[in-house]
Amino acid sequence: MSVARRALRQGGAEASIYDVENSRAERGEDFKGARVVKTQGENGLSLLWGGKNGRLREGMKKVFVTGAFSVVHAGHVQFLRDARRLGDRLIVSFPTEELLWKIYGRKSVLRDADKEALLMSLSMVDDVVYSTDEDAALSFRSAFLKERPDILAVTADDPYLDAKKALCAEVGAELVILEKTVPKNSSTTSSTEAINRAKAPAHVPLRVDFAGGWLDVPAYSIEGEYIVNCAISPTVSLRDWEYRKGAGLGGSGAWSVLNGWDPVKSELDLGVGWQDPAVIAETGACVWKSGPRPLLDFKNTGQFLAGRLAVYDTRIRHDTPGLASRERDFSMIARAARIARLGVQQQDVDILAIAVTMNYHAQLKEGMQPLPSIPRSLAGKYCGGGHGGYAVHLFETAEDRAEALAQCEDLYPVEPYCRTFGRDEPVSWNPLYLERIQRSKARS
Repeated sequence: MSVARRALRQGGAEASIYDVENSRAERGEDFKGARVVKTQGENGLSLLWGGKNGRLREGMKKVFVTGAFSVVHAGHVQFLRDARRLGDRLIVSFPTEELLWKIYGRKSVLRDADKEALLMSLSMVDDVVYSTDEDAALSFRSAFLKERPDILAVTADDPYLDAKKALCAEVGAELVILEKTVPKNSSTTSSTEAINRAKAPAHVPLRVDFAGGWLDVPAYSIEGEYIVNCAISPTVSLRDWEYRKGAGLGGSGAWSVLNGWDPVKSELDLGVGWQDPAVIAETGACVWKSGPRPLLDFKNTGQFLAGRLAVYDTRIRHDTPGLASRERDFSMIARAARIARLGVQQQDVDILAIAVTMNYHAQLKEGMQPLPSIPRSLAGKYCGGGHGGYAVHLFETAEDRAEALAQCEDLYPVEPYCRTFGRDEPVSWNPLYLERIQRSKARS
């Protein structure tokens, strides 16, 4: 007989609790996860046991939760903690690897045994069972009917609430909806979010656009037209970002990619277009079809532009969402993009320069201030929404660019960037220009 039961039988009701507590201390036995509580049963005061490996006694409530738990994160921990507070014993169910793939089409990050061990290590979890039913809404049905819990705890965004309500009604259980919350200083509420962040690259390029800007905004898209752009280095990361921010090089799209967010959705939610995250993810010199979502027409490595690209810092911050509603000549923008498409297709910088110049004239018609003359530049235009930020310039040769860089303090060399087989390949700044751009930012 356990020390707890002996204490309960030998003493009176009031002595029982006292003796159990003393027995713990005297014997040094581990009662982790057990609870001693008072409850009114047929025999008056009773000793109730819960916790890992404990058995349920009269008056205790079993709480049941289910989920994939692909990656156990802070949001899960808070949900399990909140669910445990609803009763006295918490049972967690998750679909096996085979079932997860079969009915949800998802690959488990953790093996079943590893996931079970991780969940069982949490202090609020008393038992873990597998979900085995081939039913997307109620994959846990068999386990639930076997355990006969008092409460099924779910979150408000559960897509199968109706089916779970019906199951609870079938066995007389209560369905409790918990708000999604996270512990202090945490923000992760989904496994997908955690996985996407882990899969996100550590370094990404930014981009310059040659022509067709605004035709990637769904409201302004024109069927049969194009957007032409190129990913550029030096690259950026969440820790190292030397370019000026809010400057028309696709920084908000790059930030979304680095954080593992849905970058296209993030940009569209801002009321701007999708070209930035599209080319940052695709890399190379790209031609896109105008439309509501990114659709690549064709691309090349962009190496025909090596040594021929530079960006000029106007030192004027711009705000692309704030510029979206301005009047502009979309017909001229579309014509420029068709010429730019030909330039990328033929890998001809002179043709591309004609397109850049045409797009620049469309920007001037919109009301942008003329850019200063850059020595030896074939063509230049504001990047992104314009009215400030960086301007891209094209040069006939690397020697022409070097001459311009020597004469213009606010000009910086950039190179076309094309990722190799998905590898994370950071490209650092040349120390000379790193010092220049840092000095410029310090003055601003």
